[in-house]
Amino acid sequence: MALIFFERVGHEGRRPSPFSWRIRYALEHKGVDFEVRPVRFAEVETIRALTGQHLTPVLSDGDHVVHETWDISCYLEERFPSNPSLFGGAVGRGMARYINVWSDAQLGSPLRRVIYADFPAVLDAEDRAYFRATRERDLGMTLEAACADPEGKLAAFQQACAPLERTLSVQPYICGAAPAYADYTVFSIFQWARLGSPKEVVAQGSAIAEWRRRMIALFGNLGDRFPGYPMRCETRPVAKASERPEVCFGSNSSLPAK
Repeated sequence: MALIFFERVGHEGRRPSPFSWRIRYALEHKGVDFEVRPVRFAEVETIRALTGQHLTPVLSDGDHVVHETWDISCYLEERFPSNPSLFGGAVGRGMARYINVWSDAQLGSPLRRVIYADFPAVLDAEDRAYFRATRERDLGMTLEAACADPEGKLAAFQQACAPLERTLSVQPYICGAAPAYADYTVFSIFQWARLGSPKEVVAQGSAIAEWRRRMIALFGNLGDRFPGYPMRCETRPVAKASERPEVCFGSNSSLPAK
């Protein structure tokens, strides 16, 4: 029986959830067949019926159901031990756990305050009120207030990325010569920004930009498989103030993978 992968889906088939991207890449890395069951952001009862909680992604393997991205990745590693390893052994698994926590706390948290005000546009109209209500409750303020001072918020995110830039300036992937789960975890944060906002958060020509380009191209250009940010023409903020390219984002194509 094929694995069933439940993930959040946005407007016109978009896949804006960073957590789903981690598992998509993990499944491709493992080379296993799976069936996708997309669920809208507000369809929490569908997920709660499966797992007793409302978060995605969820992986179903027959009668066994797993949620939480880290638990799903560990399940895949143990369920398919003869397939390519996500961690490269016990030591690598321990380090990947740290990277999983670090990326959420040190990259994901500041990035929310860069992109959250843009994010509802990638969702179905019926899901936007749910997203806004739940995120504003968590933030204690409106999405727009959380994203005030955009240049300052972007600078804070880029400062948090400094260790990543230094690492990728001397090796092609976080895991070394080839990508593995730690790369997929961190890449999901940048994919979240790429598909959930028109803002460019990565400096052109940086080591992170080149690594992101390589990550997008993996597994048959997996990172560009779904639509990007909805169509709008504007001056796209980038990491260097002197670079302000005017771009259009098509509803059926992803943002430029610079």
